[in-house]
Parts: sequence; structure tokens; C-alpha cells
Amino acid sequence: MIPFPEYPRPALRRDSFLNLNGLWSYAITADEALPHAWDGEILVPYSPETAASGVRRTLQPNQWLHYQRMFTPPDGAGGRVLLHFGAVDNDCVILVNHREVGRHSGGYWPFSLDITDYLQDGENTLHVAVQDASDCGIQARGKQKLTPGGMFYPAQSGIWQTAWMERVPDCYVQELTITPDVPTRTVRFAVSVSSDCLVSFRVTADGREVALAQNTAVHHQASVALKLPEEALHCWSPGDPFLYDVEISLPEETATSYFAMRQWTCQPDARGIPRFCLNGQTILLNGLLDQGYWVDGLYTPPSDEAVVNELQRVKALGFNLLRKHAKIEPQRWYYHCDRLGLIVWQDFVSGGTPMKSWYVTYLANALLPILRHFPDVGLFRHLLSRPNEASRTLFLREMSDTVNTLYHHPCIALWVPFNEGWGQFNARQVTEILRRMDATRLIDQASGWFDQGGGDVYSMHNYFYPLKVRKHRRVTALTEYGGIAYPMPGHCTHEKSYGYGTAESRENLTARYRQLQLETVLPQLQKGLSALVYTQVSDVEEEINGIFTYDREEVKPDETAVREINAALAAEFARCTRKKP
Repeated sequence: MIPFPEYPRPALRRDSFLNLNGLWSYAITADEALPHAWDGEILVPYSPETAASGVRRTLQPNQWLHYQRMFTPPDGAGGRVLLHFGAVDNDCVILVNHREVGRHSGGYWPFSLDITDYLQDGENTLHVAVQDASDCGIQARGKQKLTPGGMFYPAQSGIWQTAWMERVPDCYVQELTITPDVPTRTVRFAVSVSSDCLVSFRVTADGREVALAQNTAVHHQASVALKLPEEALHCWSPGDPFLYDVEISLPEETATSYFAMRQWTCQPDARGIPRFCLNGQTILLNGLLDQGYWVDGLYTPPSDEAVVNELQRVKALGFNLLRKHAKIEPQRWYYHCDRLGLIVWQDFVSGGTPMKSWYVTYLANALLPILRHFPDVGLFRHLLSRPNEASRTLFLREMSDTVNTLYHHPCIALWVPFNEGWGQFNARQVTEILRRMDATRLIDQASGWFDQGGGDVYSMHNYFYPLKVRKHRRVTALTEYGGIAYPMPGHCTHEKSYGYGTAESRENLTARYRQLQLETVLPQLQKGLSALVYTQVSDVEEEINGIFTYDREEVKPDETAVREINAALAAEFARCTRKKP
């Protein structure tokens, strides 16, 4: 069976779809030239470092990973044939019938190429050549390391999201951006088309038409605003994740999309304490750190079904938030969060020169009160792995790519530019740039420490110290904490283990988790604590502090206890923020 047969881009869907996942020929060589022989077969979209790929080989920075397969273009005639990759880590060259079509850099972002003029009748050859500097480079790479251990994980490379093709007419939708505005009941569509044409937008709610704009003249780009009737306004929330459907009609094609009406703000509660508000209502954000690693696939899950199952189980435990940590997921992951009602805080993937752990991790924790607000400009950028202009410029490009890629998804409430100083620089300026890119979402400028006082969140990581919350002008969030390790028998993949304190049994883990949440965290809610991000969703490699085991087969603490604890936290937050009669 072909992995991930599902349509990979729910935010802009067409009928034409040719999935290129499956077995490809592969070779690892010393240069970019087409290999003289192939080493074997690799299962796309799994990186060669993974067991799921069938390869289990680590691509080194001085090597090239080559892929090749034959294909017949999507059904139909005329128009254009587009080749899409969800993500290729990190630098790649694409050839069709031995002619270079294009190049791409950046291991977390989708890209497309028009290959029409390179096709021939019958079967065609597709060749992809990849290089990845991993943690020897300056590019975004998150927690990947060629020498993994502790809270850093194996490097991975190559095609790790769905590869696919589609046939489109000569005039087709190239880009679509949808921006809701709840106070005015308005939704704005920004559309780019391949050539001038008339475009219509039709919005439906539960199959009923609620807004229509017909035959708008679009000269390559246009913006159209539609106002929803008052009775048709249905706001999105975790308890009611309502999505509107959209049809975009051109003379020769109809594409579909969706959106939600939701608004994030920070406002004072009845006692004047800043809180997160969704659609004008205070909300406790109670969630988990989500690193998105899988036991056999690293970045790539076993199936779309496995993703849905995990998200449903997270929500069933009473959590409403996932902080997607140092990784960008495939589009379908965010689509499922959109429709299931899980709020997402999205990290930008960290990069820069090799991390100086002695400074950003060990010294920062030891001297946290002092280094919490230490500068990130001038010479301090060397300590934070951004010493040169090229690296800083690259980060800004990667930030723009991230916002553009994920802007569509209503589940994303907040951006996290920097985490614990990893590759951080000029956070105040970066926050201003980010706010101009996307004014619809909140910003946690510097998660953990090296806080420069900007953004919307006073963001704390606390694994080792007594938890003390004081009122701030920004909303207070505990954006990493807990991380209690438990090596569950039969579910560990490594002899070494990593975490923040170790439980001896499931019962002991449950007791320690309950004590932490109810005796340490809960009393801080009335003092202003408004968001919780417990570490973490699942075990990852040596790091065994997950709610789930690495294989996702078991919930490690008692499930009933976790649900009861989350209900108690929600009840206390409601009590703290309730307006007095």
C-alpha cells in the first residue's frame, strides 16, 4: 500500500491528484552527478535514517542522497502539470527526464515546480538529489543532531512528506490567503491566479450558502471581502471547531478550501489580570509540548490515521493546546487540529551555528534570574549562535516561509520565534517584523529565557525551581515544565534515559503528576498563570518523559487521573476569572 494516500493539501483542494509516495530507487554518493548504480529501494516519504524507509543509513554533510522513479503524468490533456513536495530536508535539485527543473533549500516548507515543458509521451523519469548539512550548517534543523542524545534526536534527511503531482488548466489558482475578522463578520480572500480571469467565491456553512462574490476580475492578484450575515456567524473554539467551506470558481476549474471565524486577544479579567481571550472570552490554555517524532519514522508518522488517533486521544485527556516544538508538520496535521478543535502554538524551527549549550542551557538555568532578560544583540549574538549576517537573513526568510505556509490554519493561535535562546537575535525587531507579517495571531517572543520584553507573553520554563507567578503587563504562561520521566517496561528504545526526575512506576508517575499540577500549578492560576505546556506528548528516543510511550501504545499516567486533574484546573481557572455578581 502507498503511504499517505490522502490528499496532502486540504487548504486548496482540486480533483487532480497523483501520489508519488512509495518505493523509489536510491543511492548515497559523493557528488551531485547521477549515480552509475543504485544502492537499493527507499520507501518515500520516510527519511533514509529511519527504520520505516527500509534503509537505516545516515546522510553525512559531504554526501548526496539520490532518488529516482518513473511516472506517467496525471490523467487528462492540456493545461499544466505541477510537481509538489511537502518537504525535502534540506537542499535539493529536481530533474525530469535528466533536465534540471529547479532547486530548493529549506527542509520544512512545501514547494512546487511546473514541469510541463520537461515531459515526454509515456513514461518519464523523476530524479531528486539532496544534501543536508544537519547540525553542521546554519539552516533551520530543530533538534536534529548527527550525534544524538538526551533532548536531541537523530538527524534525518531527504523527502519526508508526500510527493505528488496535479494537472491544472492554463488559468488556475496559484495562491489563496483567507483572513477572518470576527468583530466585522468579514472574511477577506487574497487570491493569485496564473493569468487574468473572472473568479467567484462561494461560502457555505453546513452546506447552506451564506456569502457569494461572483465574477470578480482578477489581474493575477486580487483581494475580495465578504461579510457574513449576523445569523451565519459561528465562531471557532476547541469545544465547537466550526469550519466554513469555500468554493473558488474560475472559468476552467473549481478549487475548494475552508476557514474559521476566530479572534485571539489578550485582555484583563475581572480583577485586571491579563488573560488569553478567544472570541472575547477568557480561556485557560492547557496543553503539551509536541515534538512530532515517531519511533520508526522520526519526523514522519506511520499514517494519517495515526496522527488523527493521537490528536483525538490528547483532546480526550482534557488538553486543548499543543505547542509544536522546533518542527513544522505536514499540512494535514494542522487540518486535523482545525477540525478537531486543538489550539496550536507554533515554534519557528531553530538553526544557526552549533549551539553553545554551556551558555543557553546550563548557565541560563543556573543563573536564571540574571540571564532571563540578558541581551540578544551585538556580541551576545555569538553566544546565541547567530554571529553572522547570512545566518540572520536566512532566519528571516525561514520565518516568512513559515508564516506563509501555515497562515491558513485557524488552529494556530500564536507564533514562537525563539526558544531558550537557540539561534536568537534581535528579538524585539523580529517581533515587529512578525507582527507586520501576521497581525491576527499572538507572539511569544522568547520562550523560556533571554526575554527582551516584547510580544504578548511572559513566558517561563521551569523544571527545577519553586514556581512563583506575579502579575505582569503581558499574559503569564508556563511554556515548559514537568517532564517527569518513567521508563515504561516494554516501551523504551534506548538503554540511556533522559527527563526531569524519574518515577518508579505508573502509580508513582500519576501521583507525582497530580501533586505537580494540583499543588504547584493550580494555586498560581489566581495569580495570573494563564497557559500551561507540560513536557511532553510522547517519549522521544532517550527522552522518556511523555504522556504517551514512543510507540503511542500506552498512556503512561492513569488516564482517568489526567482527565480529573485537567477538569480541576479548568474549574479553578473559571472561578478565578469569573465576574463577580
